[in-house]
Amino acid sequence: MKSIPISLTCLLALAGCQVMPDRLPQAEPAPAASCYFPTTAEAALETSVDVLTEWGFTLDATDTTLGLISASRERPLHGYYDRYDDSYGHGMRVFGGLGLGRGGSGIGIGFGGIGFAGGVGEQPVEVERVSLLVNDAHVRISRDIRRFDHWGDQRESYSASNDDFCQRFQARFEQSAPVLRSSPL
Repeated sequence: MKSIPISLTCLLALAGCQVMPDRLPQAEPAPAASCYFPTTAEAALETSVDVLTEWGFTLDATDTTLGLISASRERPLHGYYDRYDDSYGHGMRVFGGLGLGRGGSGIGIGFGGIGFAGGVGEQPVEVERVSLLVNDAHVRISRDIRRFDHWGDQRESYSASNDDFCQRFQARFEQSAPVLRSSPL
């Protein structure tokens, strides 16, 4: 009888411990009900673009056949500070490390890369992205916010499809949207 190596036995035992998620990823928190509203606007896509650009968003992508608009805006975060990001001191960032080793017939030494001034003078930013889907006389809004520190590393990300933003968008949309006129028979 063949013997099974202990490493293979451990590997098979660990493979049996893998767990599948019980649900697919979802937006947390769920989008507010006001982020999906009916419209009778004649040019809903154009009106949506007008509202977003009026609010300082820049169009990232549009697809008129699908009725999709994607826009974003960026603002500096003055005073944003991550208290746990001071591990490398001010103005220096280490990308590697120091290693010493001895092989069978030789001795080796290695140094990791050290980056100076990366991120010094850079401003932490908040990026707000909005996607709109306009179809079947309805508008659906999806919004998320991401915050980046002065190194350019993402520190926070969350779904921001809340009542406040969606209700303000809907009110401004309805103020500036031309309404469909029924044709006389």
